Amino acid sequence: MQADPTPERSSRVLTPEPEPEPGPGSESVLDPEQDARVALAEFAALHGPALRASGVPERYWGRLLHKLEHEVFDAGEMFGIMQVEEAEEEESEDEAAQEARKKPNPGGELCYKVIVTNENGLQAADPNSIFLIDHAWTCRVTHARQQLQQVPGLLHRMANLMGVEFHGELPSAEAVDLVLEEMWKFNQTYQLAHGTAEEKVPVWYIMDEFGSRIQHADVPSFATAPFFYMPQQVAYTLLWPLRDLDTGEEVTRDFAYGEADPLIRRCVLLPWAPTNLLDLSSSTPEPPAEHYQAILEENKEKLPLAISPAGYPCDHVFKVYTDIQQVLSHLTHPRFTFTQSEADADVLYNFSHFKDYRRLSQERPNVLLNQFPCENLLTVKDCLASIARRAGGPEGPAWLPRTFNLRTELPQFISYFQQRERRGEDNHWICKPWNLARSLDTHITKNLHSIVRHRESSPKVVSKYIESPVLFLREDVGRVKFDIRYILLLRSVKPLRLFVYDVFWLRFSNRPFALNDLDDYEKHFTVMNYDPEAVLKQVHYNEFIPEFEKQYPEFPWKSVQAEIFQAFKELFQVACARPPPLGLCDYPSSRAVYAVDLMLKWDSRPDGKRAMQPQILEVNFNPDCERACRELPCPVRS
Repeated sequence: MQADPTPERSSRVLTPEPEPEPGPGSESVLDPEQDARVALAEFAALHGPALRASGVPERYWGRLLHKLEHEVFDAGEMFGIMQVEEAEEEESEDEAAQEARKKPNPGGELCYKVIVTNENGLQAADPNSIFLIDHAWTCRVTHARQQLQQVPGLLHRMANLMGVEFHGELPSAEAVDLVLEEMWKFNQTYQLAHGTAEEKVPVWYIMDEFGSRIQHADVPSFATAPFFYMPQQVAYTLLWPLRDLDTGEEVTRDFAYGEADPLIRRCVLLPWAPTNLLDLSSSTPEPPAEHYQAILEENKEKLPLAISPAGYPCDHVFKVYTDIQQVLSHLTHPRFTFTQSEADADVLYNFSHFKDYRRLSQERPNVLLNQFPCENLLTVKDCLASIARRAGGPEGPAWLPRTFNLRTELPQFISYFQQRERRGEDNHWICKPWNLARSLDTHITKNLHSIVRHRESSPKVVSKYIESPVLFLREDVGRVKFDIRYILLLRSVKPLRLFVYDVFWLRFSNRPFALNDLDDYEKHFTVMNYDPEAVLKQVHYNEFIPEFEKQYPEFPWKSVQAEIFQAFKELFQVACARPPPLGLCDYPSSRAVYAVDLMLKWDSRPDGKRAMQPQILEVNFNPDCERACRELPCPVRS
C-alpha cells in the first residue's frame, strides 16, 4: 500500500532529483520572507524538473510547498461532490453513447460530479488554486488481490468507491473479483526511472473519493498529475485549473490526456465510453521502413561501414575484454586470454548493448564483437512481432502467437478482440513489456479494459495467451505448463549461418494448468528461479525426452524438435532478409549467442489430426548460460 517516487506528465516516469547543495550563508539567521524564498528555491531545485514536466505553472509552487509541508487538504473549501440523475437520452443516440452518458462516473450505478461550490468561484491566476488529492490505494498489479483480501477495510472502501455491492465482514471472492475488474476505470499509474528491474515495475494507484469522482471531458477544466514529495516520501495527485470557473461549474479532467488522434482517443476512453470497432480491419501489416529508422535513431545506434572479414593466424591467441563474470569464469581454452584494456582486445564480449559500430568499423574493423547491429529486431518483443509478419503476413506466422503493439496497433487489437468475442472464441491475452524479461510486469487477462489501460504504464505488446498448451505430467503436481529454452549462435548474416545446441533447458509451472486464477503465478508462469520461496523443478533434457515420448507416444521428440528448428530457421531468415535497419546488419566481425524461449500448443492439421505447434515466446540477448557451462560442455550443430 506504499507509493514509490515522481513522474513526468507525458510518460509518468519517476526521476528523483539529487539533493541541492546548501547555498552560501545557508546557516545564517534569516527573516521569514527570506526564509520562505530559500525554502522555495530548494523546493524548486529538488522538484522543479518533475513539476515542469507535468505542466504545473510556477505561480502555484509556493502555495504547493506550503500545502505539502503542512499537509493541507483544502479542496473541500472550494469543491463539492454532487450526486446526479441522468435524464433519458434522445432516441437518436446510439446505444454506446447512451450507455456512456448514463454513467458519468466510472464503474457504479450512482452518478457523481465534482463542482465548484465556493461562492466566489475559482480563479486560475490565484496562486492558491492548486490542490492535493490523496491516494486511497497504491499497489502493483501482482499484489492487488492479496491486498484486497488481507488489508483491513480496503475491500470495503474500494467497493464503496467503485459502486460494487459488498455485504458482510469478510472479503468474499466475488467482491474481490468485481473490484479487480472495475478498478481499471479508476487506476492511474507511474513508474520509477531508476532502481532494480523489480522496482521499475509500474505502480498503480486510485485517488481518494474526491479525486475519483472527477469526470472526463474532452475539453477539461482542470489538469492532474501524480507527484512524489520526497521529504515526506509520500505520493499525491496535484489538481489545478486550466481556466477560471464560476460557482456550480463542473471540475473535469481529460482521461485521454496527450492523445490527439480521434480514433486513438475512442480506444483509450473505451473503459468509460464503450465503442464498437467491429467494422475496423484488424489486419496488422509490417510497419514501413520509417518505423525501423525511428527505432535505430531512438536507440542511438550507429551502423558500421562495410568491412572485410577479419583474418587471424590459426595459432593466434585472442585477447578478450569482457565485463561478464560467466565468460571470465568459464572461457578456459588456451587460444583465449583476458585483458583489462578494451583498446588492446581482439574480442569485445559486452554485457550491455554496443552502440557505435561506425567508429569500431573505422578504427578497429578486425575486433570481434558478441552482438550484431540491429539485433533488437529479434530481442525486443514489438520488433520481433513486426519482422515475423514477413513469414506469415499480417496475421503473423504459425510459430508466433498473434501479437499487437499497444502503442501503434491499439484499434486493430480492439477490433480483433471484439470479433473473437462476437464469435464466442477464447479471449485470454497476455500483456508484456517490450523489453523486460523474467515475466516482470506481465499479466494474463480477458478484461479488455485492463489491456487498454496497461498501455499507459510502459510500452507493451499484447499476445494471444496459449489456451491449449501441451502439458507435462509431473507426478508430484499433475499436468503443468512448461517452456523450453534453446541456445543459438548466429555466426554470420550473409550467408546466414545459425547453430543451435541439441541440449535444451526446461522450466515448469508448479500447479496444474487451467484457464482460471489468472493471477496465480505458479499456475500460469514457469520462471521460478528468481523467487526463493518457489519450488524450482528441474528435469534434464535427456530425462525429459523419454518421459515426453511416454506421455505422447504419437509425437516422437525428433519430429517435434525438427518443427522447432524449422521455426528458428524461418525467424532468422526473415530477420536477416532486409538491409539494416529493417534487418540485422551483415557485420563480418559480429557473432552472437541468443536464447529462444518457446512453448508447444495443440493445433489441428488439414486432415483433422492434432499437431504440436511450436510457439516462440521471446528471444533473449546475452542469456544466462551458467548451467550449460557448469554441467554440459556440449557439441553444437548447424
